[in-house]
Amino acid sequence: MAISNNNLTDTTGIQLTKDAFVIIIKTEWNQHVISILEEGCKKVLDGHGVSYKVFEVPGAFEIPFAVNKYWSYANNNNGPKLPDAFIALGCVIRGDTPHFEYVCEGVTQGIMSLNISLPVPIIYGVLTVNNQLQADERLGGSHGHKGEEAAAAALKMIAFSQSL
Repeated sequence: MAISNNNLTDTTGIQLTKDAFVIIIKTEWNQHVISILEEGCKKVLDGHGVSYKVFEVPGAFEIPFAVNKYWSYANNNNGPKLPDAFIALGCVIRGDTPHFEYVCEGVTQGIMSLNISLPVPIIYGVLTVNNQLQADERLGGSHGHKGEEAAAAALKMIAFSQSL
């Protein structure tokens, strides 16, 4: 079990060159976990004056579709604002069947594929854990707050993109 001494939520010195906008895609499954991830994510974004919009999908497997659909719609219709980053928030807890592996592999590969095909980062804030205790440890426990870390990663990647 890896425990990092790094402060992955440290966003000291990050300066964005324009008003940043983030799309958060969260899942309905394991809502008790997702709401805490979302709260931490919003706290970090609010602290940097970053605007965001939240969309909800049924489960983690649907996250890549939602990211791709939003990007395509916003990019082709001059409608909603194009985001500077997406943050995917989900929680998949291992059960008694291979379903866990299929969902985890699918969402991971889907997000990776989008990360190399879209011009903005998609931050992986999907917990893949064996049990509720492991999820709790990632909601401000011994493994940090993965919602805050996802937002910090989004800020760092937006700053990186803007620096190019």
